[in-house]
Amino acid sequence: MNLLRLYWQPAAAMSDVLDRGSLFFASAAVLAVSLALGHVSFYLPLLILAVAYVPGVLGISSLVCRVTGGFQIGFQRDYVPLLTCAASALAASSLPLLPVAWFLPELLAAASGVVFLYFLVLIFFAVRTVFGAGNGAALAIVCLSWIPLLAAYFVWSPLRFLMGWLASPFILFYAFYFLRGEFGSLGDGLRRRQNFRRNLEASAINPHDGEAQYQLGLIYQQRRQFTEAVRRFQKAVEIDPSQADAHFQLGRIAREQGRMKDALAHFQTVVNLDERHSQSEILREFGALYNSARQFEDARHELAEYVERRPFDPEGLYHYGQALEGLGKTKEARDVYDRAAEAASLAPSYLRRVAARWSRLARKQARGLS
Repeated sequence: MNLLRLYWQPAAAMSDVLDRGSLFFASAAVLAVSLALGHVSFYLPLLILAVAYVPGVLGISSLVCRVTGGFQIGFQRDYVPLLTCAASALAASSLPLLPVAWFLPELLAAASGVVFLYFLVLIFFAVRTVFGAGNGAALAIVCLSWIPLLAAYFVWSPLRFLMGWLASPFILFYAFYFLRGEFGSLGDGLRRRQNFRRNLEASAINPHDGEAQYQLGLIYQQRRQFTEAVRRFQKAVEIDPSQADAHFQLGRIAREQGRMKDALAHFQTVVNLDERHSQSEILREFGALYNSARQFEDARHELAEYVERRPFDPEGLYHYGQALEGLGKTKEARDVYDRAAEAASLAPSYLRRVAARWSRLARKQARGLS
């Protein structure tokens, strides 16, 4: 069902593939479509996807998104989830080729180009879902994803010979015997995600468990499914009105969507509950909100206090620089932007991916003030 749902709800369908999908089913769907299209080497599309395209996208993502732990950790964690989503995307995008191949074979080459473009659209949603990447980062990864395909084209002849040699039953048996633990561990990332999601869904059945609703909201927020995230956070607040974390996230989403009154109401609730909530990040959010409303003096007041408390947060420094720039304090703003970029470079590895975004923005703003 998720395969067909990719046509009209690609973001939600990719999320369901990640939560409930199976690599076996997705791979079988690709093989079945390839067989139906009459490909002699029906396994070739899946092989290219598994050996070249998905590892290539993981490598590109580790550079663009600064994936925590680098390529090696990202590969162990995200290879099977991304391959499952990519195989589902390939099967769904290839299905419309069947009537063309059967009834209008002369149009197959042109239709294949359209299908490849639609495959890239689905990969865009897969990248957003698996990595939690923003639209710009996901688009950059998709635009660069031709590189592993080009590399596979140039090395295909020697690779094809090697794959034929490795396909020997004896080689396959010994490879499975000695490496079965390594192969099995590749699927741990997908299994952990799915088990965690199932446990949260089970907990969310309890009408008094606001924390489960909040955690589910974070998952949807990370996947950029904001409508569902808002619904979960609102449920958490209904269950427990003192749930400051849920109010905080509702305020952040409202600010990003331009709903300033809603954002202000949620942030004020957080301040009333705990003025130092989330290591004083509520002050940063107030400052960013005032910047969006062009109330730069109010923003400067909030952000100056926040930066005093947390002088090495690149996001807070970036917003502080915006407030100073809005007040016409160009030199001070440039200095703060430089501090933001420096703070991002010193961020611990688990925060580097997020910090890199604020470093890029700060450097861009600093150059504009030069």
